[in-house]
Amino acid sequence: MRHRHIRTTSTGLVLTAGGLALTAILAACGGASSGSSTDGAGGHSGMTGSSAASAAPTGSRAGDVAFAQQMIPHHQQAVEMADLALTCAQSPQIKTLATAIKKAQDPEIATMTDWLTRWKAPLAMSGDMGGMDMGGSGTGMMSDTDMASLGAARGAAFDKMWLAMMVAHHTGAVAMAQQVLAATKDAQVKALADAIVKGQTAEIATMQQILAG
Repeated sequence: MRHRHIRTTSTGLVLTAGGLALTAILAACGGASSGSSTDGAGGHSGMTGSSAASAAPTGSRAGDVAFAQQMIPHHQQAVEMADLALTCAQSPQIKTLATAIKKAQDPEIATMTDWLTRWKAPLAMSGDMGGMDMGGSGTGMMSDTDMASLGAARGAAFDKMWLAMMVAHHTGAVAMAQQVLAATKDAQVKALADAIVKGQTAEIATMQQILAG
């Protein structure tokens, strides 16, 4: 899975090659849904972009920065996948899940972007992992090929593929959040990471039930 060579736009939001490919995929499905929502969280984040993490020891801050730098593009890909489901999914349950994912993760992206700005840290991660080993397939990030395959699927095949991919994606996010929870001294970083763990763990259970059914 490719995720270490992500670059940010001037607004600080990540635009991957996969995101460009997804635009065409969404058009093929009948057009993307409206822009990312900034409404309240769909069950696992009440934080807003105006939130700023409090001061933390230097050693812990490096981990906090690495967490935000990697979780932002991770969340952005989840929102892309949710947009695709809102356009192409057959199951009403999946459309409901996709809506909840967008409502939860858009504000979390804004929060983490605000943190990095206040910390005067780059919005993109360099080759230095900042003391946190969040690389590899364990993050659940999808490749461009994965996203293209999802966009090419239709009907029940799309729904099954989306659920399997989102379970893997959420599992990676939960692992990343658990890692920062074990290291950070910052109360607001802890709160957001805990919200990710609780919210996405619940969504994983729901998706696994749908897959089993």
